[in-house]
Amino acid sequence: MAERPFTPFADDSAVQTLGDLTIENGTGRVALHGSLDLARDRRSLERARALGRIVEAVVKALEGQDLPERAEAPAAATETVKNPFG
Repeated sequence: MAERPFTPFADDSAVQTLGDLTIENGTGRVALHGSLDLARDRRSLERARALGRIVEAVVKALEGQDLPERAEAPAAATETVKNPFG
């Protein structure tokens, strides 16, 4: 399994996929979506190690910063559109 470099919080475009688990990079947060089944086999071991490396990179990035108690959620962008029904 070829693993691409993943630098947490470096950009808003990097995505890693492990099984059905998607790890999306962002400059403000890293999001994990989906699921990852780990069985007693070599493929699962590789995926578990890859996930561990990604999580460890996130931990190291966070430990090197002065962090607030809780990050503010970004405001959702809103746009007013013309009512198509009238």
